[in-house]
Amino acid sequence: MTNQVVRLNYPSTLLHVPIINQLIKQYDLTVNIMRAQIDNDQGWIELQLAGPIQTIDEAVEWLQLQGIKVNFLKE
Repeated sequence: MTNQVVRLNYPSTLLHVPIINQLIKQYDLTVNIMRAQIDNDQGWIELQLAGPIQTIDEAVEWLQLQGIKVNFLKE
């Protein structure tokens, strides 16, 4: 099991889509919301993802396919 901190940058079209909920259900990851900033036009959220590294990689790829920009951060 590993931890990875990521910043997700959302386009305005996805601000009302339950992406985090879908992420947890689809990939069975432990998600810790560290900080976030959301307004009407855009938003970002920093998450700590915990789980097997392969699962985290698959989840990040899925997020990118949804149209979310993913930046990897150091803890």
